[in-house]
Amino acid sequence: MTADSPEFAAAEYADGTVGYPPHPVNDDGAERVGTVDLSEHTAQVVTWTESTATPPGVREPNTLAIVAFEIGGNTVRAIGQTTDDVEIGQTVTPVYAAELRDPEAGVREPASQEWDGFRFRPVE
Repeated sequence: MTADSPEFAAAEYADGTVGYPPHPVNDDGAERVGTVDLSEHTAQVVTWTESTATPPGVREPNTLAIVAFEIGGNTVRAIGQTTDDVEIGQTVTPVYAAELRDPEAGVREPASQEWDGFRFRPVE
């Protein structure tokens, strides 16, 4: 995480598991005791797809990947846009994007939503 980007937060639970997205309790009822910043870790691409029919304001084509982080014996999966083409098994790192889509292109009032997030960039 840098001063310009927020934390890419996963939840750490009392039973030692880690989950994303974070919830107050995990599937087994363990309470959340902290967070893990996924932007400080790398992940492996599990699978990916390319969308060519995207919502208004989303780049076209839009490559999305499901990635798996290995954190303290836990596999934590997340889905998100990629910065470049990816391959299954490739190592990626999360990078902050101030706008994942154009706020002016949607039908909702731009101030009513958050437009930032993380994309996955291949590690060279």
